[in-house]
Amino acid sequence: MLHSSDGESSDEIDVPDGWTLMEGARQEGVQGIVADCGGGAICGTCHVKVRPEWATRLPEPEPSEAALLTIVPELGETSRLACQIPMEPEFDGIEVDIPTRQLDL
Repeated sequence: MLHSSDGESSDEIDVPDGWTLMEGARQEGVQGIVADCGGGAICGTCHVKVRPEWATRLPEPEPSEAALLTIVPELGETSRLACQIPMEPEFDGIEVDIPTRQLDL
């Protein structure tokens, strides 16, 4: 489930196993997931804030993702790039918030 940080909307999408959360969001046209770089982890336009109950279940960010996250607007403790969240059965039902600033992109 993807939620806007302003609480205005939420989208429940079905993402095939093996895809990333970003790929599923783009396929479904989710507002705020622009993904300018197409999943290369170099632009930050797929930044999401993973809900705390899910954040600890994800693998630690790779160094390139961690470095990029230091410069995204609205950085939070559970910030991740949706292009780096692989959709696997154990992440079924994951919930994330899309930063308000991205909703205007």
